[in-house]
Amino acid sequence: MRKYVIMGVQGSGKGTQSQLLCDDLDLVHISVGDIFRWNVQHHTKLGAQVRRIMNAGELVSDDLVEQIVRGRLDEHDWNFGFVIDGFPRNGRQAEFFMESYDIDGVIHLELPEDEVRRRVLSRRLCPNCGMDYNLIADRPEEEGRCDICGHELITRADDTPEALDARLRDYNEKTRPVLELFRRKEFVHDIDARPPAEEVQAKIRAALNLPAYQAEKPS
Repeated sequence: MRKYVIMGVQGSGKGTQSQLLCDDLDLVHISVGDIFRWNVQHHTKLGAQVRRIMNAGELVSDDLVEQIVRGRLDEHDWNFGFVIDGFPRNGRQAEFFMESYDIDGVIHLELPEDEVRRRVLSRRLCPNCGMDYNLIADRPEEEGRCDICGHELITRADDTPEALDARLRDYNEKTRPVLELFRRKEFVHDIDARPPAEEVQAKIRAALNLPAYQAEKPS
């Protein structure tokens, strides 16, 4: 069983790299952000709470994040392991996590803040089907319209310059110290997140001594 934590600032590619790891290793990707977005899109009680927090320009509390992660991990559907992103966000959560699970490695995706801003502020979302786009590398065929359902694309509530500034402050003040806590266990792997996704994935697998990544060939 393999259990990994993936960390990095917003826009560093945590979701993409997690999914590439999970696809052929039978791991489960647990994304705190995806859990929150699913609840917002499906108008659940949790979704309404998260929407109020985001509309106020605030960050979801650490207590709520920890509650969600505990509940998700308790489902125990990760027979071969998991890759978790968006958690832990502070020292208390990291201590809980290390006490509760034998982590096999921490992947730290490094990305300069100017590149973070370029990537994040180019992201778009279809509020109807949930499809993600990036105006830098993955533009829709019709400007401003989803290729899948044709709905008008929007900017996520947490992808504004103001929200990004808040998230970067939160990351630097709370999450970077978590990395130092993990480093005491000597299993943090720093990976440059600037190259193409396939190259980043290859470096991750080499660092973790996993089977080499084989990019899918177009049919």
